Amino acid sequence: MKAALQRVLLLLGLIAALLVMGTIAFHLIEGWTLFDGFYMTLMTLTTVGFGEIHPLSLNGRIVASLLMLAGVAAVFISVGAMVDLIIKLELADYFGRKRRQHMLEKLSNHYIVCGAGRVGRSVVRELRRSGVPVLLIDTDAHRAEWGIHDGIPTLIADATQDETLRRASISSAKGLVAAIGNDAENVYVTLSAHVLNPNLIITARATDEQAEEKLRRAGATTVFTPYTFIGHRLAQAMLRPHVLNFLDVASAFSQGSDLTIETEQLYITPASPLCGRSLEDSGVRQVYGVIVLALKKTAGAMMFNPDAKIKLEGGDVLIAIGERAQLKRIGEELKVQATRA
Repeated sequence: MKAALQRVLLLLGLIAALLVMGTIAFHLIEGWTLFDGFYMTLMTLTTVGFGEIHPLSLNGRIVASLLMLAGVAAVFISVGAMVDLIIKLELADYFGRKRRQHMLEKLSNHYIVCGAGRVGRSVVRELRRSGVPVLLIDTDAHRAEWGIHDGIPTLIADATQDETLRRASISSAKGLVAAIGNDAENVYVTLSAHVLNPNLIITARATDEQAEEKLRRAGATTVFTPYTFIGHRLAQAMLRPHVLNFLDVASAFSQGSDLTIETEQLYITPASPLCGRSLEDSGVRQVYGVIVLALKKTAGAMMFNPDAKIKLEGGDVLIAIGERAQLKRIGEELKVQATRA
């Protein structure tokens, strides 16, 4: 595409150079004014068929003949190059749309992020870091340009419309983040998403505390109010700075830390060798160096710092913290999945 554009610009430059050279040649050879020389050169290059504005000498006719040959060749080549560029642009746009549509159709168990602003960008970055499929929706193509550039499946459409959410395969989605800057739109998106997929995990942002309850009633699983969240973190930074720094590292807020630890929720599959074994005998702490913070039984409440004697079963979820490599190793060796539900 870039080469075709350069070719067109080169040919246009050649035509401009021929105009300048023809104008100067008629001025020097025939003694015409620069405008007469330009006018005669333009007529000759474009082959419009007008007569000579002044009688030409032999040298003048030689110049005119050369201009005719060069002009016809340059014009036809330029037209061909421009047509080629237009066709390539059309094809690129067509295949780009087809590729994006194909990407949308293949999405399953994905997460939909509505809003491509600063909050939406941060959400997408964290979801991609976790290795889950993401779809971005925004009404503004310019605002969502970064998503397209990064290869993220992106819909330039209104997320408040049911048809947009259907195009985003909401029926097979796992979660949705309403991160639009307008609370009313977030409420509308949350309500529509909850109706279309009642099992969807919905997280929403609210700029106004009064919108928090409305979002929960509309079906949001979790609601964050940025100003309340920031206020809490500022207070914690004053009161418990070391605790906050550690939590930042464990939740990927700290980008420059040498520690590669994460807090993860690990789903114990029925085929896992952990089934039927106690937490003490599982080797999770001794072998893998992973600390279990809590345990969510299939039926029951979340247990913080679970007893070492408790038996593990398929369907249980461990809330664990440890190095990223060790958490991955547990998943591979013990048939434990990092669950997002």
